[in-house]
Amino acid sequence: MNPFSTPRLLRSEYDLTLLWTVLALLALGVVMVYSASIATAEADRHVGYRSSYYFVRQLLFVGLSLGAGFVVFQIKVDVWQKWAPYLFGVGLLGLILVLIPGLGHEVNGSRRWLSLPILNLQPSEFMKFFVLLYAADYTVRKAAFMHSLKRGFVPMFMVMVLVGALLLREPDFGALAVMTAIAAAILFLGGLNWRLFLFLMVILAVSFVLLVVLSPYRFNRLIWFWNPWADPFGKGYQLTHALIAFGRGGWLGVGLGASVEKQLYLPEAHTDFLLAVIAEELGLVGVVLTIGLFVFVVWRAFAIGNRAASMERYFAALTAQGIGVWIAVQTIVNMGVNMGLLPTKGLTLPLLSYGGSGMMTNVLALALLLRIDYESRQMMRGQAT
Repeated sequence: MNPFSTPRLLRSEYDLTLLWTVLALLALGVVMVYSASIATAEADRHVGYRSSYYFVRQLLFVGLSLGAGFVVFQIKVDVWQKWAPYLFGVGLLGLILVLIPGLGHEVNGSRRWLSLPILNLQPSEFMKFFVLLYAADYTVRKAAFMHSLKRGFVPMFMVMVLVGALLLREPDFGALAVMTAIAAAILFLGGLNWRLFLFLMVILAVSFVLLVVLSPYRFNRLIWFWNPWADPFGKGYQLTHALIAFGRGGWLGVGLGASVEKQLYLPEAHTDFLLAVIAEELGLVGVVLTIGLFVFVVWRAFAIGNRAASMERYFAALTAQGIGVWIAVQTIVNMGVNMGLLPTKGLTLPLLSYGGSGMMTNVLALALLLRIDYESRQMMRGQAT
């Protein structure tokens, strides 16, 4: 049966299955962040040795994100297209402000945060959302020039070079990789000449290789990624403990709350390496279920984009598909790092990992995805949006 058939679409004004899948991921994230962070919180005097510290803050982040997502859903897609260049400018300002001493907050050698009373704001996370909107708007505006190197390719390339330069000053290589994937995918889906796209891929490949080779920090990460067991108590410590967590989990896991690795053995257990805790406590079944939920979200993003494209809503289509690329790339990278398939990067697991900025931008993007689908359904009903 065609999943886009009119009768099915007309049963509801909203994609309830997508909505419940997103809520299920958020709920799973809250539970697993609580489980993974108890030992860390109890051992940290800065949080008052309170076991529920990260759990309460994660609930706050989810609540704020859902509230912001509700607001985003009320705004028409055409308005987002109109705002796209201005929001991109705001994002650039945020990337500049975070580099100013006294404004930017430094953690572990990276200056990525702006300190606010309630939380630390990470401009690079919001920039992913702004790059998504800007790239979709740019591709629609320049649709007639997608075959041109000078008028179609170069302007967007130079803009991303500027963004990349600011991100590498923080540094935030992971965010740059995700934004580059979003922008490149939207240009390709928007009709960029295949020769120009191939040229772009070559440039990106060479650039990323040079960034790794010329940076001792990144190069060492790559070296120890290949064989973390060569130095299990040093450079390979985090990855080896993540792999141990996967090994202990087996098929069904050791049980919710029973992880050993989260007992201060595995660093960043409630953020970047949350999947390792899921694997240990819920086993292969829990990991497969988590992957399945993400696969469904990505599939729906592309399905919603295809529906919008068939209705000649090209900005909406590219935005929806860009959201799918964003969620897919960040999820694959995070899971690959946890499983030892990719070098360690500071990318969280969308909707699950602890953190306010990442959580909010993911929810904002998915709220916009639901809005795109809502408007398509209204148009099929013959109603104005």
